Amino acid sequence: MAEERGLRVLVVGGVACGSKAAARLKRLMPDASITIIDRSSYISYGSCGIPYYVEGLFDDVMVLNETPVGVRRTPQFFEQVKGVKVLTRTEALSIDPISKTLRIRNLDTGEEKDLPYDKLILATGARALRPSVPGIDLQRVWTVRNLDDAEAIRFAIERDGLKKAVVIGGGYIGLEMAEALTLRGLEVTVVEMMPHLLPHMLDLELALLLENHIRQKGVRLLLNERLQAINGSGTVNSVTTDKRTIEADLVIISIGVKPNDQLAREAGLSCDPKGGIIINNYCQTSDPDIYAGGDCVLNSYIHPFTERPIYVPLGSTANKHGRVIANHIAGIITPFPGIIATSLCRIFDFNIGCAGITQKLANELRLDVETALWAGPDKSHYMNGNPLIIKLIASKRYRILLGCEIIGPGDVSKRLDVAVTAISLGASLDHIAYLDLGYAPPFAPPIDPLLTATHVLLNKMNGLAKGLNPREAYRLMQEREDLILLDVRTPQEFSELRLNDPRVVHIPLGMLRQRARELPKDKIILSFCKVSLRGYEAQRILNAEGFDKVWFIEGGLMAWPFGNLISS
Repeated sequence: MAEERGLRVLVVGGVACGSKAAARLKRLMPDASITIIDRSSYISYGSCGIPYYVEGLFDDVMVLNETPVGVRRTPQFFEQVKGVKVLTRTEALSIDPISKTLRIRNLDTGEEKDLPYDKLILATGARALRPSVPGIDLQRVWTVRNLDDAEAIRFAIERDGLKKAVVIGGGYIGLEMAEALTLRGLEVTVVEMMPHLLPHMLDLELALLLENHIRQKGVRLLLNERLQAINGSGTVNSVTTDKRTIEADLVIISIGVKPNDQLAREAGLSCDPKGGIIINNYCQTSDPDIYAGGDCVLNSYIHPFTERPIYVPLGSTANKHGRVIANHIAGIITPFPGIIATSLCRIFDFNIGCAGITQKLANELRLDVETALWAGPDKSHYMNGNPLIIKLIASKRYRILLGCEIIGPGDVSKRLDVAVTAISLGASLDHIAYLDLGYAPPFAPPIDPLLTATHVLLNKMNGLAKGLNPREAYRLMQEREDLILLDVRTPQEFSELRLNDPRVVHIPLGMLRQRARELPKDKIILSFCKVSLRGYEAQRILNAEGFDKVWFIEGGLMAWPFGNLISS
């Protein structure tokens, strides 16, 4: 560890990366003089909790500014407990890398001065994108970035009795806000310019399941629509898209964020033309005495097939950057390994997680991949588990996992974290398939859902399983009139819920060997059940009987996202 004494460190930005770097560095180098500069009145708060405050899960927004034991992270707290000086309501104006000074301005008094530094940390975060449309500056049009936004939204709802909300953007923050506003009793419409929700997290077949769930909760979804104008006189009263006008008492803009890299650009530091400070594996900028981390930088993507900078702003990544920065300044060399774009959220009763690449991105990159979609409960069947739908994307050539998408009311995070570990370490599918994961009936079935999904994937890659995901099966159903839809569930299951299609033939799995002769060998057969374990078994049975045009529908009816289901 470095023996340097009295090091002067300035940190611009005190939310996630900046406060983490400052606090850890002071623990590593007690004699360092560390100062955080931030434009806001608050530092070190959890902005990811804003939708839950708006929903009403807690009544004091400052809970998001507290430690786990309820102590507010004020400037006084940082100075007394962390040994770090904090200047709030203070703007960083410019950097002089030659003289190693930072020009700052007190936003209350207007006073400007230069602060010297030995090391400078830029944790300037990101700003919410605001579309250039008429009416964007009307009252009750908000973005969701800080505690002031949170308080203003909730106060207006409670004071003015707002009833109709329009959310622009179908990413996870927009959807979390749609949930919060719906649970507060508002009529909510989500406008998304892309063909489906969470386009960077989910492939279409899983996104369709989420969309069905959200609509069932009363949210109106308008996909493939673009915002054109926000209307009103002083205060918003409606929103106009390229297809319609929607009444609105309030509008939430959630179309993404842009890195706050202006300070770095003006100082001559290397930045990406599209936005974001360029850093190395130790979070150093092009000036080795200036570090950067969090939402203001581009992240490196660790997967060997897609090793290129990407922008995925997350508080978890920002905190890791802060630790890497503090370590490097203190002489502890721990490179940041990069990210695989892991995302996790909850929308109403569905948990959604993804990591690595989607099948859509794999196709764009022209990667030779195999996919598998599995559906089933997250616990042993007698423990009343909740459903999960898991999609895996793997390299055919290298037999390693490239991506994972999971959705459903079951325990998504447990499986996602295992997949993240496997992708990050380059584990083979054969290794993943036999991981010694924790088992007990209250937590998981004997073979964990992630492992079962991996078994399906391996069966496909090894030529045993011939599966089509729901979207592929639906497309084939539209293209081919003469195929057979073979339902192998029990008579009771068939009477309760079934595909509304005249091509459905019902033969319970236990009778399939005896009745296989009833099926034509010259037609395509798509077998399925509730989750398609029996659908796969039907495929193997028919293969043994000389049928060579049989595929099973992956995920079965549990993962079927289309509307042609009827129930008794």
